[in-house]
Amino acid sequence: MTSWDIKPQGVQGHLKTVGGNAGELEKALNALLTAMSEAAQAAGTAVPGSQSGMGPQGPLAPGAAPAPGQAFLAPQKAMGPVAAALGEYLTARKPEFKSMAERIEACILGAVKATNEYLEGDLEQAKAAQDAARAVNLDVLREKPGGKQ
Repeated sequence: MTSWDIKPQGVQGHLKTVGGNAGELEKALNALLTAMSEAAQAAGTAVPGSQSGMGPQGPLAPGAAPAPGQAFLAPQKAMGPVAAALGEYLTARKPEFKSMAERIEACILGAVKATNEYLEGDLEQAKAAQDAARAVNLDVLREKPGGKQ
């Protein structure tokens, strides 16, 4: 059988490093999303002079709600081709970003579980060795003249 020599403190140190790197990756992804959002807003539209979409339809007094049957559309920024392309890129990459986070989490949790199982196995083996030693000591005592029965 192959022997194992896992040092839990070493595993803990590596997990701290991985956790720190995962935090840096999260910051980088958030910065990427922010930068791409800003780039999409700054890219403008393909429609000259267009800054917003449809506003309220029909005359409305300030602060008045639309009358029944009258539509009210919130102002929206028009989206140009660059913003649309960036949005499609992020939508296409979202599963990959999610997968990266899930794999990192699975690796960390797997390492923790494996180390805990290793330690528990060590404790079971130590208990078995102590029980065997105790049984041998009791047998030796019983065999000695005047030993307790």
